[in-house]
Amino acid sequence: MTHGKVMFSRAGDGIWSRTVDGNMRRVMLYTDELMMVEFAFAKGGVGWLHSHPHVQSSYVAEGSFEVTIDGHAEVLKQGDSFIVPSGLEHGVTALESGRLVDTFTPMRAEFLEK
Repeated sequence: MTHGKVMFSRAGDGIWSRTVDGNMRRVMLYTDELMMVEFAFAKGGVGWLHSHPHVQSSYVAEGSFEVTIDGHAEVLKQGDSFIVPSGLEHGVTALESGRLVDTFTPMRAEFLEK
């Protein structure tokens, strides 16, 4: 995980931790204004429906996911992306094992708590 004047993150950087919904997460880079986080899902893994005040953009780095935003669901595959405006309920289900790279503005301080 990188913060401050360090501007680069390598594939082996960061510490993977388990999320409350049973998936894996590693913070890649962050400033007070922006955070990049990688999430890993096993097939069938669910990112529970939730909302937060942060604006989120997500890139499907690997696999395929059913993504639900504000009650509307679509299947997205590797190379696809989505954005979640502040406050909208959203969640994902991994249709196969995969990874999402999410960015949040402002950064999510709770992801740094141990």
